[in-house]
Amino acid sequence: MKRPGGNHLEYHLLVLVTLGLVAFGLVMVYSASSARALLSSDAPSYYLKRQAIYAVMGLVALVILSRLDFHRLRHATQPLLATTFVLLVAVLAIGTAVNGARRWIPIGFMNFQPSELAKLVLALWTAALLARKPAPRTLGELAKPIGVVVGLACALILIEPDLGTAIAIAIMVSAILVVSGTRLRLLASAAGIATSVVLLAIWLEPYRRERIFSFLDPWHDPQGAGFQSVQSMIALGSGGFFGVGLGESVQKIYYLPEASTDMIFAIVGEELGLIGAMGVIAAFAVFAYAGFNIALHCRDPFGKRLAAGITALICGQAAVNVSAVMGIAPLTGIPLPFVSYGGSSLVVGLAAVGILLNIASNDAVVRETEVPDRGRRNRRTRAAGTRRRRVA
Repeated sequence: MKRPGGNHLEYHLLVLVTLGLVAFGLVMVYSASSARALLSSDAPSYYLKRQAIYAVMGLVALVILSRLDFHRLRHATQPLLATTFVLLVAVLAIGTAVNGARRWIPIGFMNFQPSELAKLVLALWTAALLARKPAPRTLGELAKPIGVVVGLACALILIEPDLGTAIAIAIMVSAILVVSGTRLRLLASAAGIATSVVLLAIWLEPYRRERIFSFLDPWHDPQGAGFQSVQSMIALGSGGFFGVGLGESVQKIYYLPEASTDMIFAIVGEELGLIGAMGVIAAFAVFAYAGFNIALHCRDPFGKRLAAGITALICGQAAVNVSAVMGIAPLTGIPLPFVSYGGSSLVVGLAAVGILLNIASNDAVVRETEVPDRGRRNRRTRAAGTRRRRVA
């Protein structure tokens, strides 16, 4: 990977936290899926091997994008956006249906999820747009073109249906708008409109209504709509302070649905206890610190907005997932970045980190070349001033 000169703390923190979460994710995917894999295919490491392949693919993308100047991506946003919309439409027509949702397109040995790519592409497009245009000041300016493009993408994603990804995109776009200087009052108005649309989407879809009502009182129907929430709380409560031990989870054996994907944080809490759960939360807090610091110190307008968007995307998605598992937010079917089983999420997430690392390394180069020059200019100015005073 391209490394910055000197001791660039944020860069190294991002590398360590990301690699640590990926390695931890491999361990937890094996722990959460081995029993089911053994019972269904006599191969307990089936999901681990696939996740390891995805991790290698993602790390290759991370290394390539950490070396590729992120400014080049700015010129590719339009074709990437067009390709993303084609894929979002295609998945509704030819996508594989799983549990009533069409989110995946079969490609070779893996199922590709276009909505994962859409998150990163929309971050690139929004950052590029706001880097060359002033921040919107009215709802009309916000709607054209950001509201139209992002709204259309979220609408296609909601049709799949995938509410969690649409929420993650909204968080990411909001972060880029804040960094661009958009007034909070305008964002609050836009959030009110978006919330109304989301509530309408929830009301029109029976399974979403069930999830909302089960979130309010999961014990009202513990064997039906509230089953997943109840089982996740049982898992977290069973773990106690230190957990029942790695690999010793009971909930993962056909009690907790999606134990290795959306609900893997519950298995972390059961097997590693409060200590393990807080460690995962702390890792994402460190990621947020490093990512937002990179955005804060970046002098390039595109890089600043993109760094903020990527950081908000990854950490916002983690916050939504953890909140849902803990029962303080409705279940939205969104994975925990770098930890949950899933090829598209892992590969796209690591690619996004590669872009973030490239922004950090480019920013470090600027600071190293400019600061010494400024210091030399200041010394020359002071020396010239001293000589003038002596002559006088």
